[in-house]
Amino acid sequence: MTDLYIKRKASLSEWNTFGFNVTADQLVIITEADQLIQLESLLQDKPQPLLVLGGGSNLVLSDHLPGIVARMAIKRWEARVEGDDVLLWAGAGESWHQTVERSLKQGWYGLENLALIPGTVGAAPIQNIGAYGVELKDRLTRVEVFDREQLGFRLLDRDDCCFGYRDSLFKSQMPGRYIITAVEFRLSRKPSVQIGYAGLQAELEEQVNPTPEQVFDAVCRVRRRKLPSPDVLGNAGSFFKNPVVTAEQCQSLHQMEPGLVSFPDASGGYKLAAGWLIDRCGLKGYRQGSVGTYSEQALVLVNLGGGDRQAVEHLAAHIQREVRERFGVELEPEPRFYP
Repeated sequence: MTDLYIKRKASLSEWNTFGFNVTADQLVIITEADQLIQLESLLQDKPQPLLVLGGGSNLVLSDHLPGIVARMAIKRWEARVEGDDVLLWAGAGESWHQTVERSLKQGWYGLENLALIPGTVGAAPIQNIGAYGVELKDRLTRVEVFDREQLGFRLLDRDDCCFGYRDSLFKSQMPGRYIITAVEFRLSRKPSVQIGYAGLQAELEEQVNPTPEQVFDAVCRVRRRKLPSPDVLGNAGSFFKNPVVTAEQCQSLHQMEPGLVSFPDASGGYKLAAGWLIDRCGLKGYRQGSVGTYSEQALVLVNLGGGDRQAVEHLAAHIQREVRERFGVELEPEPRFYP
């Protein structure tokens, strides 16, 4: 086992997709799961804040992070074939998009709708990432974690993870207890595409029987049109969750706004397109100092240069207020604010 190396006063500018100028008091790179035992021993000897960091794609960070930042860089790629199914273990430090791409090239299908989502495999279950009609929970079978309370490694089944819309056990119920080290997926060697999402159908309208590879390419095209690359324009992807309202609220809003974008939710209510609500308030391409909303997709908040957490908080609050006053709907941010 490799000993932990602690780097002090470390810049995290390249490890947060907003591109903020962030400095961590202490940074450790976790390349082996057993290093987490060393890390926890250190924290018990000297209690201090801990942030577990993947690709920094769903975080809004302050300019100074106290305590320790542990960046997960564990690599793993193990597959077992069971008939038409493939059980794939991927390490927490693997790139999410590269995992989707690599599995597709192997002829293992099921993740193609989740292409081009930034971040790492280990961060994906925390948010229960989803796109174009597919959520991570649809493909995940187990998660390997380090239990900071029991000081040991455990396997959690999908049901143990309490997945919800952009939510999980790791995010809202027991934040900080478990550190994800690897994720197991059940994929298929038999193509079965999911193209029920309207935007994806439109992109594939010329394809009679699209293949998973064509779905992957279409998803990438749509995402590149709607979402700026963090390398070009700092952002955390979709910033607000799609709000869920009752059927009565939805009907009332439709009467007020006939073009309202909505679709049935599993809860019995209706999910509204947050980006449409923001756009309808005239806020697509809106700028507020060093930050703003993306000109092609109002749901994306961007760092226009020199932005920071405070600027994003002010912009988000302004957007929430405008949507609330016009539609009576509350928008909830997707990213985590830390500390």
